[in-house]
Amino acid sequence: MTAERIAKVKRTTRETDIEMMLSLDGEGRCASITGIPFMDHMFELFAKHGFFDLTVEAKGDTQVDYHHTMEDLGLVFGQVIAEALGGKAGIRRYGSCILPMDETLALVALDLSGRPCLVWDVDFPAPGMIRDLDVRLFHEFFLALVNKSGMNLHVKKLAGEEVHHVAEAIFKAFAKALDQAVAVDPRVTGVLSTKGTL
Repeated sequence: MTAERIAKVKRTTRETDIEMMLSLDGEGRCASITGIPFMDHMFELFAKHGFFDLTVEAKGDTQVDYHHTMEDLGLVFGQVIAEALGGKAGIRRYGSCILPMDETLALVALDLSGRPCLVWDVDFPAPGMIRDLDVRLFHEFFLALVNKSGMNLHVKKLAGEEVHHVAEAIFKAFAKALDQAVAVDPRVTGVLSTKGTL
């Protein structure tokens, strides 16, 4: 690998102030301070299991609720992935993972196609909260990520009765699938598309 696949994105609104840096060719290191403790945990395991290096600093109007921060974290995350990928030359493009975590089984499949599409087939078990985080916000997070990254992403819960396990399995599977998709394949000339562009 000659060029470093690293990007840094900053987004500031009246609701949030977020800065994120991502290296696609990392060692699994993460430093995350989002104001949402469970999301710090999710970013940490994403980096670890995908072998990405990630830093996240976010301040949001969490005194209102977590919606604005979760959505904007997804927007910045999607943008930093897209910018780190650059022109996508040589990458495998597709990735998938079926990941078990205790009683939970999660499926994630993705295509770095440039065409945003989220298929979300996840019914979180009751109570639908992780500490004070409404699990429905994970859909908003991944939808924002997809729209900014231009990713086609399918997420499906195959089994799972513990809400924490379901969320964690999804993020780990996403990390493994993305690690596959961004990997450079020496057989790929240009981009992996008959159109010649992604």
